[in-house]
Amino acid sequence: INGNRYDMVIVEQEAMTQEVVANAEAWKGDLASAGHVAIYGITFDTDKAVIRPESEPVIGEMAKLMGADPALSVFIVGHTDNTGRYEHNLQLSQERARSVVAALVSKHGVAASRLTGVGVGPVAPVASNDSEDGRAKNRRVELVKK
Repeated sequence: INGNRYDMVIVEQEAMTQEVVANAEAWKGDLASAGHVAIYGITFDTDKAVIRPESEPVIGEMAKLMGADPALSVFIVGHTDNTGRYEHNLQLSQERARSVVAALVSKHGVAASRLTGVGVGPVAPVASNDSEDGRAKNRRVELVKK
């Protein structure tokens, strides 16, 4: 109640939408300047290494990056947040990195010799794990130039 009038705030719940823009050209610049680049938009089934179908555009951009530079070799590094046991997260990140390597090789024809999957679990966060936003940033794949 606000004086002689009533104010009402209506909140409607909606599903969160996330728009990830994958860009091989931008990643190329990051690899050249920093030696690594965080890749967002590759999602997996919960607690599994199964790549979700909506990840395909991002993996396609990774393949485009690799195709544009035949001499480029990278580590595909899987990261997790810190929820759950350390050993489990380390194994999960390794399996996810290998899934990305397998997708690049089998679906996009990238030579397996140019890719090495590595999982580091929760040991290299880019944000605090104290919030869902931070944990989401920590769940990522990175390309690291060999």
